Amino acid sequence: MQFGIFTVGDVTTDPTTGRTPTENERIKATVAIARKAEEVGLDVFATGEHHNPPFIASAPTTTLAYIGAQTERIILSTATTLITTTDPVLIAENYAKLQHLTDGRVDLMMGRGNTGPVYPWFGKDIRDGIALAVENYALLHRLWREDVVDWQGRFRTPLQGFTSTPRPLDGVPPFVWHGSIRSPEIAEQAAYYGDGFFHNNIFWPMSHTKQMVGLYRRRFEHYGHGPADTAIVGLGGQVFMRPNSQDAIREFRPYFDVAPVYGHGPSLEEFMDQTPLTVGSPQQVIDRYAAMRDDVGHYQRQLFLMDHAGLPLDIVLEQIEILGTEVVPVLRREMANGRPEHIPDAPTHASLVAAAGGARDATVHAEDDVTGRTAENAEAAR
Repeated sequence: MQFGIFTVGDVTTDPTTGRTPTENERIKATVAIARKAEEVGLDVFATGEHHNPPFIASAPTTTLAYIGAQTERIILSTATTLITTTDPVLIAENYAKLQHLTDGRVDLMMGRGNTGPVYPWFGKDIRDGIALAVENYALLHRLWREDVVDWQGRFRTPLQGFTSTPRPLDGVPPFVWHGSIRSPEIAEQAAYYGDGFFHNNIFWPMSHTKQMVGLYRRRFEHYGHGPADTAIVGLGGQVFMRPNSQDAIREFRPYFDVAPVYGHGPSLEEFMDQTPLTVGSPQQVIDRYAAMRDDVGHYQRQLFLMDHAGLPLDIVLEQIEILGTEVVPVLRREMANGRPEHIPDAPTHASLVAAAGGARDATVHAEDDVTGRTAENAEAAR
């Protein structure tokens, strides 16, 4: 099972000091957080995608490539890749390039985002959200698997004889998760393709998460990808920890109370009761998250949101240290306990290459208009 962290890249005032970080500070902090995650033994770092204030999470492949150059092991992912408003051709090219630069340490999570105005900014209509997600991913799926694509759909200009470059590393596309909180159509989409389903349940009760994951598992089996309990599932979460739970609540409460995403609503105690947010001791976090498989079954990826609501970087890094050294090692043992042998591990580039029968060079060589030869067969003829 993989454990990691994700960021939404919010630029939020620290309510305890009144200081707001600059965009530059927040961007550099994202890199520091990813490096810390690898240092403490976490498996995944994921960044969201936003194109509006107060966020700095635009251009995710730029951020991930920079992080990739400074890390060696950690998987680099997205907490949302906006499949609705980003051209699938660009996604195909950008993430294949990132694959090559990081030696395959890449996967990504498709999503529609939660910012309505982003649609017209990129020439789209929010009323087409689901249809865009379905059509654009259908094209992306082909671009990574077919060397030459002819395409015509509703939402972009047609493609004729198009080859997306570079081709996926070793002939294997990045693994794709489909992220959704409330849309059964996206769970259906993930099941149809046999992809992963990530329910970022940071604002929802486990009863809702159980329903969505259950739907995905049933449909995964329906489409012939294997038994329902072998479907690839990921969950989101939020934690804040101190050795003493009362100290954790006292320290985190000011950040919760004014947080843009959930402040000025339910109390901290109500929110912890109704969602996976856990503010307390490391043992309380372990107990809470180890029990999630009781609702969703054995799953493959657990990501935590750590750097939000104005928390300063030094505290965030401290929290990641606690997560990586005190919580995740215990959760790994707990999650492995009683896990049936037929339950698959979280996909990696290495496992996908092995499943495909081994690595292959997927380079597509251009044909010379005069001789009809490609660079590849011209070399072979010498």
